[in-house]
Amino acid sequence: MTSRIPARDLAQIAVFAALIAALGLPGALQIGTTGVPITFQTLGVMLAGAILGARKGFLTVLLFEGLVAAGLPLLSGGRGGLGVFVGPSAGYLVGWLVGALVIGWFTARLLPRYGVVPALGATALGGIVAIYALGVPWLAISSGVPFWVALSGSFVFLPGDILKVVVTVLVAKQVHRAWPGLIALRSWPWSRAVEAASEPAPATPRPTSAEVASAPRSE
Repeated sequence: MTSRIPARDLAQIAVFAALIAALGLPGALQIGTTGVPITFQTLGVMLAGAILGARKGFLTVLLFEGLVAAGLPLLSGGRGGLGVFVGPSAGYLVGWLVGALVIGWFTARLLPRYGVVPALGATALGGIVAIYALGVPWLAISSGVPFWVALSGSFVFLPGDILKVVVTVLVAKQVHRAWPGLIALRSWPWSRAVEAASEPAPATPRPTSAEVASAPRSE
């Protein structure tokens, strides 16, 4: 069974897919011999998850990568086509999908407060850990190098990715403050249990004087 996506959600998905594409316009910085360029487009992926949530963030990245697969040169450096999905950076492209899901899932559970410290952790978990967990092993396989070599070579991306995490959280915090409701709120299971336990028990109503006077008495 499929569900229709509201027009507003479709517009948001399209706008953020365009944002990811626009962040590729400055080009890519190639450092080392890994074959994986440093780009700004991971920032767009993080923003999609942190602002739109897991479902819309995932669909945003999926739309963008579908256009890339169709041959549009939307990746940094004007890359596009099916070939990029079997090259050294293919694992990172798949990681973008997972990263948007992870960031969006955690962000929904941080709202409406969206504390900066837990948001930084959630965004780093999706925007760095999840993406690297898929990107680095594929890079090692496709390049024919040991895993630890691919991992150490990927550390060059880390400072820039940490900066992207910080920017994402600062922007998302302001967006959620200005436009609440972009992501449906979700709470942790144990938080619901704590809230239920902390609710005061309903007070037993005290009988009125008329009810006391009319109550039957045993002789």
